[in-house]
Amino acid sequence: MGGPGRTPASLGTPDASGAVGAPEAPGALNGPGASGGRGGRGTPSGRRAPDARTASIGPVSGPVFAVAAPRPVIQRVSVRGQVLDALRSALVAGDLAPGEVYSAPALGERFGVSATPVREAMQQLANEGAVEVVPNRGFRVIRRGARELAELAEIRALVEMPVMLRLTRTVAAPCWAELRPLADATVAVAATGDLARYAESDRVFHAAVLALSGNRQLVQLADDLHRRAQWPMAGVSARRPRADLLADAGQHTALLDALSGSDVPTAQSLIRDHFGGA
Repeated sequence: MGGPGRTPASLGTPDASGAVGAPEAPGALNGPGASGGRGGRGTPSGRRAPDARTASIGPVSGPVFAVAAPRPVIQRVSVRGQVLDALRSALVAGDLAPGEVYSAPALGERFGVSATPVREAMQQLANEGAVEVVPNRGFRVIRRGARELAELAEIRALVEMPVMLRLTRTVAAPCWAELRPLADATVAVAATGDLARYAESDRVFHAAVLALSGNRQLVQLADDLHRRAQWPMAGVSARRPRADLLADAGQHTALLDALSGSDVPTAQSLIRDHFGGA
């Protein structure tokens, strides 16, 4: 280690702005003058030459800086992701009926893609419990009854209610105000009667509320439960009256009012009713 006021040669010397650059580069790393030190790594001035891992490639006209060039950001559109979103919407809307078997090639033709991204998306849905694999045929949409949906609603209440009630004591009013547009968005979408779009806006709102806890694992777990609770029951139409959607969305705004006002009893009642009617 160098004493006070010394700068290690491998880090270079400060420039006029105080930044530390790399050592002065010799005219050539392997030329006649590069004989000082061990293994031909010295310079005529006795200073150590830049390491090959940090030196620039090719001729240089100034100091050599060991700074990597920034990597370009490449954005790719995932066909599998788009197909997965479309399949999830179709499940919620009842376009993929419980108990029915769907082949990847047929769904691929429906979405205008090859069978491969459909199989990949369907495998993800199988992992989530929405469908099951039928060998040599495709994927069967899982049948769900009222008991299973009631159990999911109960689990969601057990997971989300304590967190939301705790947030009434720890989250400031301005933070709740930032969620107001999300609550209003659920009302606007409910007015259109589009069940798939409403299901998505509903999930976004709940995830945003739980995200205030700072617990990402909780948000992920609750989101998975929420998706499962949105799948329709077998033998029951997936269509919900617009009035039902509006009533459900109205609970979001009322819940936000209760949470921001630290009104625990009202918030608890709204959460219980909201999950009970999900």
